[in-house]
Formats: sequence, structure tokens, C-alpha cells
Amino acid sequence: MKVLITGASSGIGKDFAKLLVNEYDEFVLVARDAERLKEVKNDLNRIPDKRIKIESVDLSDYKACVKLYENNKDVDLLINCAGFGDCGYFEKTSLEKDIQMINTNITALHTLTKLYLEDMKKNKKGHILNVASIAAFMPGPLMATYYSSKAYVLKLSESIREELRKTNSPVKISVLCPGPVKTNFEKSANVKFQISKAKSSDVAKYAIKHLNRFYICPSFGVKMARIGSKLLPSSLLAKFVYKVQKKRVK
Repeated sequence: MKVLITGASSGIGKDFAKLLVNEYDEFVLVARDAERLKEVKNDLNRIPDKRIKIESVDLSDYKACVKLYENNKDVDLLINCAGFGDCGYFEKTSLEKDIQMINTNITALHTLTKLYLEDMKKNKKGHILNVASIAAFMPGPLMATYYSSKAYVLKLSESIREELRKTNSPVKISVLCPGPVKTNFEKSANVKFQISKAKSSDVAKYAIKHLNRFYICPSFGVKMARIGSKLLPSSLLAKFVYKVQKKRVK
């Protein structure tokens, strides 16, 4: 059994690798930071008879994503965990960072999901876990690009789920929607969360335990956000999010 994890050098991605080490024989760990990947590999090597491959890849490069797929076939579980955010008024944040975020959070995930899904359907087995966020359920003033990218992940996954259902495919897809997590996200996003943050290991553990579900919402707050997004108008949600985000902007 083989698992490929993007964003595996830290945070939730790293914890996925550590928690799945007893369930899978072969790992492909993907991230930009080669040194951190080596540390994760060394940690996993404590378990004998595991084949662990690291791929230092800039996922914002579409061609690099295609090459990653071509070099790593026959994946049983794909975990699209790589992603980052940014905070600030839309017209004032860096356009270059926005585009890199879109390429990483959307294009890379889209590319890998599409390529591996085709193989999984042919092989009539496999599972894809796409990591979205509580942000996927609502508009995101002051983090517009990030919230929009996670909404894309959610809607893409929902659409694929229905296609798989209609074609009676045994392939599974799930979407993980955590709230704030203790990772490097705050530093890269130029934001400071004022509310309590979950441990990345707890989020990963919850996701693995509930991998049979489509929506994986690891906290009561996320479950309420999902319900609220269906009941409340977007204009009201946007006002609420703006008020919360305004306190977070550094």
C-alpha cells in the first residue's frame, strides 16, 4: 500500500505521515523544504521494511506537479495537504503571493487529483483526501484569496464525489475542513489567530479515524460553520468574518 502526501515537511502533512506509518508500506513525501523532508524520513525509518521516498517539489509549478505524478504511480492514498494563506485587504496584498497561493492551493491540488483519480478509477481502488478548511464554507474578507482557494477545494471534491457515485466507482474522496491549527500557517499568512488552535496531530488523527466520511470536520465549531453557511446569507457571514479577521491582522 502506497501513500503520497503533499505538504509533508511540517504541520498536518507531517503528522499524517507519522500516524500512517504502521498502515502503509510505501511513502512519497512531498514539499519544497528538502532538509525538513529528510528529518521526517529519518523519523519514519525507525519502522523497519518501509520504503520512504522524498520529493522536493515546488507545487506552484504546474509542470513539476505533472513530473511528480509521472515519477510516482500506483498510489493508493493521495493526501493533498500543501497550502498557505495571506492576510490583508485584497488590493494591498502581494499579487505575486496571490498567484503562488492559487497555483499551490488550487492548481497543484487540481492537477494531482485529476491525474491520480484517472488511475484509481482504472484500477477500481484508491482514496483521495483533499485538505480544505473552515474557510471553505464562507466568504473571507481580509483573506479573500485563501478563503476562495479553499472553497474551490471543497466544491471540486463535492463534484467529484457525485461523479464517482453516479458511475458506481469504488474510489473514495474526502475533504478535511479544520479550523485554526497550530502550524506555520500564521507566520506565512501574516496573521495571528486570537482563538484557540487545535494540535495538528489531533487533526490528522481525527481525519484518519473518519476517513470513511466525505466531510471531515474535526471540531464542533467547524460543524456549526458548515451549518451556518447554509442558513445565513453571505452578506451576514462576510460581516462576521471581517470582524473576526480584523482582530487577526498583524
